[in-house]
Amino acid sequence: MMLDRDELNIRYRVPDRTLPHLRVNFIASLDGAATREGVSGGLGNADDRLVFDTLRMLADVIVVGAGTVRAEGYVGIRQGPADAAWRVRHGLPAQLPVAIVSSRLDLEPSHALFADTAVRPLVVTHAASPLRRRAELAEVADVLVCGEDAVDPRLMRAELARRGLAQMLCEGGPNLFGALIDADCVDELCLTVSPVLEGGPAGRISAGAAAITREMSLLHVLTAGDMLFLRYARRRASSPSV
Repeated sequence: MMLDRDELNIRYRVPDRTLPHLRVNFIASLDGAATREGVSGGLGNADDRLVFDTLRMLADVIVVGAGTVRAEGYVGIRQGPADAAWRVRHGLPAQLPVAIVSSRLDLEPSHALFADTAVRPLVVTHAASPLRRRAELAEVADVLVCGEDAVDPRLMRAELARRGLAQMLCEGGPNLFGALIDADCVDELCLTVSPVLEGGPAGRISAGAAAITREMSLLHVLTAGDMLFLRYARRRASSPSV
């Protein structure tokens, strides 16, 4: 069975877009591998891409770690005509920005995410990051300083919400996801389970120093062929303060 875009729009919508909501989207193999040959895209198919595009269409901002930008070959973020038109009909800007999270600021201002994107990007870093790199990137992006010696996910979440970007879609990577779990900033996880056993050295979808349990509730299960699409939300009623 193929997934239906209109149904996906309903299945993945949130009740109140004005409330800050951080959604994380990942894919993993049956045995827990987050990548195939170093990239997550190798585990997906057309149905997974449809969910991926739907989540982007519903978001106010895409949040992604700089390592994932490099590993996955991110290019300029731009909604296609149909998705842009859908957003406008529903009172959203036609295009959405990307927020790149980076401690070292190992990013070139000429990168396609800065040079060929529909909306001026954001760079999220901390006060101890290189001042020169911060100044260079400020020419092509809005630089947000969130934290002293490391990016503070709570401050990042609050700052994005303050800018009117309440619906946040995090696309990884594992270290960023781990930091979000540690800070208890994950409101939702959308997980695609790819019907393969990958083996090898591939890591998990999250990576962190501390083992922390965050209970989640299952919102829906969708299938397309042998691919499984799971949506989980935080179990406790209260959300992190902003």
